[in-house]
Amino acid sequence: MKEIIPSPPPIVRNDAAAVQALFQKHVVPSYARFEIALSHGSGSHVFDVAGKRYLDFGGGIAVTALGHAHPAITEALVEQSRKLVHISNLYYHESQGRLAEALVNLIGPGKCFFCNSGAEANEGLFKLARKVGHDDGRFEIITALNSFHGRTLAGIAATGQEKVKKGFEPAVQGFRHVPYNDLEAVRDALSPATIAVLIEGIQGEGGVMPARPEYLLGLRRLCDEKKLLLLMDGVQDGHFRTGRFQSFQRILESGAGPGEGASASPSATDRSLAALEGTGFLPDAISMAKSLGGGFPIGAFWVRAPYADVLGAGTHGTTFGGTPLGCAVALKILEVVRNENLAGNARNMGEFLKSGLEELSRRYPAIIQSVRGLGLMIGVELAPDIPRLPGQSHRTQAIRFVNLLHTAGLLTIPSGAQVLRLLPALNLRAGEAEEGLKIIGSVASKLAG
Repeated sequence: MKEIIPSPPPIVRNDAAAVQALFQKHVVPSYARFEIALSHGSGSHVFDVAGKRYLDFGGGIAVTALGHAHPAITEALVEQSRKLVHISNLYYHESQGRLAEALVNLIGPGKCFFCNSGAEANEGLFKLARKVGHDDGRFEIITALNSFHGRTLAGIAATGQEKVKKGFEPAVQGFRHVPYNDLEAVRDALSPATIAVLIEGIQGEGGVMPARPEYLLGLRRLCDEKKLLLLMDGVQDGHFRTGRFQSFQRILESGAGPGEGASASPSATDRSLAALEGTGFLPDAISMAKSLGGGFPIGAFWVRAPYADVLGAGTHGTTFGGTPLGCAVALKILEVVRNENLAGNARNMGEFLKSGLEELSRRYPAIIQSVRGLGLMIGVELAPDIPRLPGQSHRTQAIRFVNLLHTAGLLTIPSGAQVLRLLPALNLRAGEAEEGLKIIGSVASKLAG
């Protein structure tokens, strides 16, 4: 039988150059990729085509919540694929309803819309805000400097980083940026056209910067006062990464500010802030993706009353959002997180890693300047002008340090010019956390001389 499309030539095992050549010839060069060609993974480890093992503290940028090749995800995919992979959203299916119910129970009364990615989830928030404000002529959304909300045209307009906007002007109108963790800056930026405020509970691409409790509470009061929507981008910092389902739940619970965890002996202010969690603080809508599918593409946004029915029939849609296959995987991940107490593990392993990293910062202050974050979303800020840091000078210190970690067998994610992000699987084991600390310590030690 004649082949319509010829089979691609086989890739010789151990030949990373052959893999890279395929990309260079056939893949749009929109990513500055590291010189690593991966072939498979297991748990918190991945392997390149030459067989070298890496401990994965990047997690696909906060995606692989259960690590790689988790049997529960495989079983869910196989079982559901034997029944029903895809149907149009013109019809009902049980798993989408059950997943929506599970997310509502984790957040609060409201409803969910399912899509495929974080960018799409944020687009849903933008449309929700515009729909709510339409009759009053309000369309403007205030976001934070150093934020990141996706790479669609509206997403980059919402993002508070100029580098992502270059070359795509004119920008989508309706977004204004103010300093993060600055309530008065938000108040000063309000105009008659403002309808919403959108923030991340922890800025991921912006350097792993957590919101202060008083900032969140102040935003809620301000939005109530001015009849604005409070929107939260939980794409990266959500889904138990901080030790609670959403980062604002953890931040308010602990009274934690940047670089802090739960206080061992909380002050009166901390106790007051923690008590306020029980008053029912909620945003008006939250976007989700990444860990929601553990590697399978699925996104969502949650909307609370009285806005849950604003996007009625015909106002928003998706072909692939909320498929039986995607929802089955997301439900299985929630089941594993619950049964194995992975929220608690995120807290415990996060505190272990932070403690170890802070010790490295004290030991090598010329290499590691500070450590911050909550749970398994940790930022390691490098000291400026690290001596003897190899690599091309036009590359950021973060990228050059990450390359050293790659050589030593550890994957991490750069965040801006000076920060490393640690976003490991929620089921990270103590021995793996120790291994990661040893690798970071060994690299820091060599640089320190």
